[in-house]
Amino acid sequence: MRKIFAPWRIELIKRKKEKFCIFCKYPSEPQTNDKKNLILKRGTYSFVILNAYPYSNGHLMVVPYSHKSELSQLTDEELLEMQKLIIKSIEAIKKAMNPDGFNIGLNLGSEVSGAGIPGHLHWHIVPRWKGDHNFMPVISDTRVIPEALESTYDSLKSFI
Repeated sequence: MRKIFAPWRIELIKRKKEKFCIFCKYPSEPQTNDKKNLILKRGTYSFVILNAYPYSNGHLMVVPYSHKSELSQLTDEELLEMQKLIIKSIEAIKKAMNPDGFNIGLNLGSEVSGAGIPGHLHWHIVPRWKGDHNFMPVISDTRVIPEALESTYDSLKSFI
């Protein structure tokens, strides 16, 4: 049996599971906590945050500050800024990581929709590379993320 060592993930595993909305709490904290909270960019109405449980390296989310579960609840200003941050995030990932493509998706509403943070909509931006998925998820329910979150944060921060 082969072993995969990812010691940086132990902090995530042991971390107490939050009972609050991180998308409301983290941006309300001082900007000096942005790296700890994985916030890459703050806008007027929304922000970009690195996913702490990524599908692949560079997996980001664009989130409105307001706790809303439906697109129809967002203002025009929120919608426009989120779309601009999605574009800016894609360009930053292209420069920093050179992916072959992207998956972009919106989590709306409840856990049923796949939302790990129910009630606070957010866009996922997932960079993809040719051959980035292998046998690990299929036979062992394991996804290999080769880069530490801190390194990904640092490499993207300079471009976003």
